Amino acid sequence: MMQLVRAAFVAMTPVLVLAATAVEGGDKPLLMEGKRSLYQRVLATPDARLSAEPGGTGQSAVIPFTSFYVYARREHSGMQWLEVGMDRHGTRAGWLPATSTLEWNHGLTAAFPNPTGHDRVLLFNDRDSLRQLVRERDLAAYEGLYEQAQEDVLSPNSPVVAIQPPNFIDIQEDFYLVPIRQHEDIYLENEQARLLQVSSVPLTPTESASSGSAATPPSYTAGLAFVIDSTLSMDPYIERTREAVKKIYDRLGEADLLGDVSFGLVAFRDNLSSAPGLGYLVRTYVDLDQGRDAASFLSRVNSLQASDISSQDFVEDAYAGVKEAIETTDWSEYAARYIVLITDAGARGAADPLSSTALGSENLRKLAQEKGVAIFVLHLLTPATMANHASATEQYQALAEFPGIGSLYYGVPTGDVVKFGEALDALAGQITEQVRLAATDQQPAMPIPTSADAQLAELQAKVAKLGYALRMKYLQTAEGGQIPTVFDAWLLDRDFRDPERAAVEVRVLLTRDQLSDLHDVLAAVLERAEEGMLSPQTFLEELQSLAATMARDPTQLGSTTATTAGEGNSLAELGFMREYIEDLPYTAEVMGLSLDDWQSWSTKQQVAFVTGLEDKIAYYRALHDHTDLWVSLDNGPVDGDSVFPVPLEVLP
Repeated sequence: MMQLVRAAFVAMTPVLVLAATAVEGGDKPLLMEGKRSLYQRVLATPDARLSAEPGGTGQSAVIPFTSFYVYARREHSGMQWLEVGMDRHGTRAGWLPATSTLEWNHGLTAAFPNPTGHDRVLLFNDRDSLRQLVRERDLAAYEGLYEQAQEDVLSPNSPVVAIQPPNFIDIQEDFYLVPIRQHEDIYLENEQARLLQVSSVPLTPTESASSGSAATPPSYTAGLAFVIDSTLSMDPYIERTREAVKKIYDRLGEADLLGDVSFGLVAFRDNLSSAPGLGYLVRTYVDLDQGRDAASFLSRVNSLQASDISSQDFVEDAYAGVKEAIETTDWSEYAARYIVLITDAGARGAADPLSSTALGSENLRKLAQEKGVAIFVLHLLTPATMANHASATEQYQALAEFPGIGSLYYGVPTGDVVKFGEALDALAGQITEQVRLAATDQQPAMPIPTSADAQLAELQAKVAKLGYALRMKYLQTAEGGQIPTVFDAWLLDRDFRDPERAAVEVRVLLTRDQLSDLHDVLAAVLERAEEGMLSPQTFLEELQSLAATMARDPTQLGSTTATTAGEGNSLAELGFMREYIEDLPYTAEVMGLSLDDWQSWSTKQQVAFVTGLEDKIAYYRALHDHTDLWVSLDNGPVDGDSVFPVPLEVLP
């Protein structure tokens, strides 16, 4: 049976946008059919590879469920191709065949509440089976299916294909994506409920088409090569690296996974012509084959010590060590491949006459990526090398950049050995845990631990994304290139045994700019509502005037929320965000307000409505300013395009 995949690295960009005329090849994405203000969106499937042109050979793999805007659609050799981009500002990423995408225009996603003390959500193969179960309220049939799913003994013809993971993952702390493709209203006894069609990817291998049996891929293994500076003053860090690796070997032994994670170690110093007494430029102490067990690794690195003489200046030939690890290491047996560079000095770049590689950060990083190797940098910001900190940081951040993930760089404050050890333990331990989960066909069971150190917490989040991406790549290449397929399933958003309990939250991803504009629109409506309490007969006129003003000049209230002047008896009918709201599976509390009802309400009812509106506005303001909740697509700082999964019930 399949478990749902948690895609913690996936986020969505805007779903409420300024009305614009979008034509193929223009600066704006294509509009949804029949819409004036909503752009077309798609999600990438696991087999997606970006090409430079329609029909081209895909060169760049895409992380599954990455969200794209659609800029153009074109036929090529009987197949439709989409030109896609990550943002709405005209930046293209390339072309994808339509068959490698899922249409997903409104950015709806399912969030699972904590299942402790309640049933986990069942996912059904088809809508009809679930619909029939709900309409008949067949508790006996449900309990039989639930027990089988819980015990992982579902029959091949069972209508249930997956079950919610047993552990709670807080979407606000550890973002994941279960996109909603369709929805249908239904009643569960007397409770209004929804049937939701969602998409996911199974972590367990897909069934072999020829034999009908589950394919068994080779073991998921990781190789981690340390590239460590062994010049003067590095002894404490060398010793702490030994300690970290010993801890990991102990954990691997306890989990019966010795050999599934292997460690190597390359030491570097500097060009001997600058300081002949250094002894060597680069030396491999342990290769990955030798580092499969603790005894072999530790015995070989016992002789590693820092040099007792100083190199020429604040830079050393760190790139020589990285290049050695990339080119001389046999990476072929490892699905996940990592280099961890540890140094307190800057690197000799391509223009440095003492560089043995003549490579800069970008070219060295490309060399690593050609081998499928990710580079981490633990940069020791010691007081002695302060004059070099800024330039070295820039070098190493570029060296540690990984496509779709961001820079895997960590600057150790003051070169503190304790902080260094914490970062190294967290990094190596997280990679080891990913291998353990893969070996037992599990997805991450808990949110990635967050450190009080914001920089370390950010690095851990990137390691989680990287580990997931590498595991998906492994599943794609296992067993002759078999690719995990996206499966669609149907679920009920209410608890089958307890219909009053919501079993699934429906959320919509909004950008920070959109939330800001939503705040401003509601603040303007609130002002009219407060005036309308004193003069109900002018309330409708004031709202009509506001809608007309916003339609003529949307920039008065931001750049993402479209409003069109209209006729009607509610805010939505007057044009306030009508296009967006009419396709969402919820009742618009504010925008659906009947103005006839408003005029018939008592003062107490009007005050209650205004108070509720004030509460929403205050929530929007607080959420906007709570920057640590927002997810940035480019792993950069929080900005207007950062996103947050907003519950439907807090929309207006």
